[in-house]
Parts: sequence; C-alpha cells; structure tokens
Amino acid sequence: MTDGYRPAVFAHRGGADALPEHTLGAYLRALDEGADGVECDVRLTRDGHLVCVHDSKLERTSDGRGRVSTKTLAELDALNFGSWHPGYPADAALPDLSRLLTLERLLDTLRSSGRQVKLLIETKHPSRYGAEVERRLIAMLRHHGLADPKPDDDVQITVMSFAALALRRVRAQAPNLPTVYLMEMAAPGVSRGRLPFGARTAGPGVELIRAKPALLPAIRAAGHRTYVWTVNEPEDLELVLEHRVDGVITDRPRFVLDQLDRL
Repeated sequence: MTDGYRPAVFAHRGGADALPEHTLGAYLRALDEGADGVECDVRLTRDGHLVCVHDSKLERTSDGRGRVSTKTLAELDALNFGSWHPGYPADAALPDLSRLLTLERLLDTLRSSGRQVKLLIETKHPSRYGAEVERRLIAMLRHHGLADPKPDDDVQITVMSFAALALRRVRAQAPNLPTVYLMEMAAPGVSRGRLPFGARTAGPGVELIRAKPALLPAIRAAGHRTYVWTVNEPEDLELVLEHRVDGVITDRPRFVLDQLDRL
C-alpha cells in the first residue's frame, strides 16, 4: 500500500476454507502461501494434552462423538478429522489432512519452517479444566523458550480468548506475552476503548465492527492494537483496511494476500 500500511495476515485455523481446519496440511499450505502467521484453538484432553480443536464436541469436524475434554489423546488420534471437509483430500501431497493436531506438533512444525512465524493461540472456555488450560499452555511455551518473547524468536506467540479471566491468568504467569481480548459483543467499557485487565489488543469480529462503526476508532484512540476475525469477503477486507487494523484473521489467506498485493 502506498503509505506503507499493511496488516499482518493470519490463517484462521490454518486457512479453513480450502482444507480441513486445524490439520497440519492446512497450516503448511498457509505458510507456503505467505501468511504472516496462523491461528489455532486449544483444548485439554482428559489426559492433559493440548490439542487444536475448535468445538467442544467432536461431531462437526471428525467421525467421533462426544466431548473433546472426555477423550484421551490416543482416543482422539484414532479419529478422522478431515473427511468431512469438501477440500479433502484435494492435495495428496500435503500431509496429515485427517489426523488430530496437537499444539506441540504445531509448534515443532512452525519452528522448523525456516522463517519467523506469528502464532495466535486461542484458549477455549468454558472448560471443565478451567485455569489448567492456561497453566499447561504457559508451561509448554516455557519449555520451548517462547513464554518471554524476544525479537528473534522463530515463533512469535500471542494468546487470545473471549474469557477475560483467561487473559488475566496469562498475564499473571507470563506478563510479557501479548494477549488479545476477543469479542462478539462490546461491553460498555470496551465501547469506550477500555479493555479488560491483561488484554493488550482488541479482537472484534467483523460483524461487530460493521454494527458498531465507532468501536475501532475508540479502541485505536485508547492506544490499543486491533486484530479482526473472520475476514473472508471483499467487503469485509475493504472495511477493516479502512480502519487500518493491525491484523486480519481469515479462512482465506491467499485471497487476502492477493488483495493486499494489488493495493
């Protein structure tokens, strides 16, 4: 863009439009397409593993039934997480378009990508495991040396949640980690640009900023950054670019990158 403005582009769930969400193949394609970063949701299994699954239940995105939180990692690993998607198996060259993806494996993959990658991790709540979700996450990030961010880290971590309490827990355990407060609706304080304690970036949905055009200006005036989800259509992208958001979270990273290149 002529004045140098360009938002970061994040592949939502790995780029869920073209390939099954939260599969390793989807994330590898997003990296190959040139996305600045990727986004994932994490839940805890019954035996304490962080896995990349959006829904609390298995029915929509796998051939299993029941709640993710009641299954062991081995039980989940036996399921097919890709055959439901119309893009499966569109590209046989991409690995693991059906296998459950753990956060550990995603981190290992991103760290070996050969370039710096931004990773947005959303902790899903409510959860029967409560604060244990954030505790396990921070412990894993510490193990990888990523809980206290440095400019030369190969993976730049940001933690997101719709739950303000989850962000407070992250702030208490890893005070230097960037955090994003996700929003479907705007509370009165947020409408005036105030974010909950522990949140450093606002993450409104694109429908919210369309419904409340004063929201992003108020957030920017308060000095906060903005990441907007899920930006998939041309009119959505035009809207967020008008507001000069800092990050665009999209199921269609290639589409957004192409549009930005044209500008």
